[in-house]
Amino acid sequence: MSLDSIKTDGSISTFRHERDPRIQHARALRGFKPHNVFLLNSILALYSKSNLNHYSLRVFNSIPRRNVVSWTTLISAFSHSAVSFHHFVSMVRESTLPNSRTFATLLTTCASLPSSLPFALQLHSLAHKLSCNSDPFTGSALVSFYCKVGSTDDARKAFDEMADRDKASYGSIVNGIARNGNPFVALSYFGKMIGDGVGSSYHSVSGALKAVSELALLEQCRVIHGHAVVAGWDMNVVVGTALINAYCKCGFVEDARGVFDELETKLNVMGWNAMMAGYAQQGYKDHVLELFGLMEERGLEPDDYSFLALLTALSNAGAVEQNHSWIRKMRVDYMRDPGIEHYTCLIASLGRAGQLEEAERVASTMPLKPDAAVWRVLLSSSAYHGNVDMAQKMSRKLSELVPDSDSADVILLNAFANAGRWDDVKDTLARMEASNVRRHSGKSRIEVQGQVHEFIFGDRKHERSGEIYKKLAELMEEIEKLGYVPVWDEMLHDVNQAQKKGALWSHSEKLALAFAVLSGAATPPGKVVRIVKNLRTCRDCHQAFKYFSIVLKREILVRDVNRYHKFSNGSCSCGDYW
Repeated sequence: MSLDSIKTDGSISTFRHERDPRIQHARALRGFKPHNVFLLNSILALYSKSNLNHYSLRVFNSIPRRNVVSWTTLISAFSHSAVSFHHFVSMVRESTLPNSRTFATLLTTCASLPSSLPFALQLHSLAHKLSCNSDPFTGSALVSFYCKVGSTDDARKAFDEMADRDKASYGSIVNGIARNGNPFVALSYFGKMIGDGVGSSYHSVSGALKAVSELALLEQCRVIHGHAVVAGWDMNVVVGTALINAYCKCGFVEDARGVFDELETKLNVMGWNAMMAGYAQQGYKDHVLELFGLMEERGLEPDDYSFLALLTALSNAGAVEQNHSWIRKMRVDYMRDPGIEHYTCLIASLGRAGQLEEAERVASTMPLKPDAAVWRVLLSSSAYHGNVDMAQKMSRKLSELVPDSDSADVILLNAFANAGRWDDVKDTLARMEASNVRRHSGKSRIEVQGQVHEFIFGDRKHERSGEIYKKLAELMEEIEKLGYVPVWDEMLHDVNQAQKKGALWSHSEKLALAFAVLSGAATPPGKVVRIVKNLRTCRDCHQAFKYFSIVLKREILVRDVNRYHKFSNGSCSCGDYW
């Protein structure tokens, strides 16, 4: 703090950060009373910002009549630890009441420390008694804390109690709700913020983009992108990274790359990782390898997520040898221990190549205990390649880790059905029924003119249900003329053919596609039809969608739980392996 900034009352407005605060302390004391509370509070704040906490405590103890500013500054100095809680208790014992900034500081500390919920609840209660809970500072901190601990209902109540909601409070609720997996609610708050005429922050914009990325809402993504440009947030690194991620999650890596190229010199490793992950999910390994090398040329050090994006791309592309090579490079050249996700990529690439024994060997000998994802990958690979015995073995291992999951039995059913072992199919179905295991309902979403339409298996609730099934029947007739042959569901073995066809036609992604055609979403030239599904797309739908892409003369993008499928001219980007 320069001497020029010392006011006549002894307070200090601004320090030059490059100077030693002890020197500034000595200079500031010249000519002023040594016990001036305003001056000492300012010096205390200076030491606090410089992380010289032992000096902060010495200055604090020299203040004869400490006020709430003194205590709050001291609490802020120790906000990285539970020591701040002890100072707060001492403050209350000296009959100094906290203000909104005191509560905000303490709640921020609670959010960063484990097992602090009881103390935070007591803070909330006290803030309510002192009528501080409706203040934007306290309210925003409460929202952030409750979102951090996953209590979104309490976060929303805290937000609703606020009298004046500013951009900070909206940023807390939008970002917090989005990070807790409630994308529709997060977007509703973002819309309310705009409707209330409250300015956005990079927190609220990035939170809204996280929500649209989870839902893969391209039109909403572009609307928020436009808002970011108008509001001046488009060149912000956090918002830019969120935009890259959102466009990638929507399947539009070209749009993501456009944002990436504009911000390339500003982005940190997280931004580069987002772009590489987007390419990886569509199997564009060459693009990922190019970006990885370019990132290193820019002087950025790759982290675990960088390697995960790279290995995912190689796995999705079926590049077994390169996957092996990069696992070794990660250990030897970069001195990083591969995590379970990295080994899973290697195991998946081996399984895709049919090297099942080697894949199992890697799973059994890697320095980490295999998790459910590893056994699920091996189960899917063995089922795909018709190794029923290995599929049974992997199914048992997966069931041991996740006994309530239906995925092990469902994938095993595929293996039995492909091998024509219908007795085993019946036995597995009987076991699933006895264990009360049921297949999760398939759900598919499609965005049409900014509105999200969701379909489930056998859906008849849509207001245009009759038209949808009629249009789907027309499409099915068209693809049958091209040579489409249904791939029957293994659970329909004992069902007559008419019932089988009806069941296959009721799959959620087919209904979503029929609605897209019916509503005109697939009509404009060059229009990409985009569908998001909550489960792995079945073999019949995968086969049918290749033919649909020919009939509609459109690219169809389906994002299932495993990866992106880009259907074009009768083929899929996954190479029929997913």
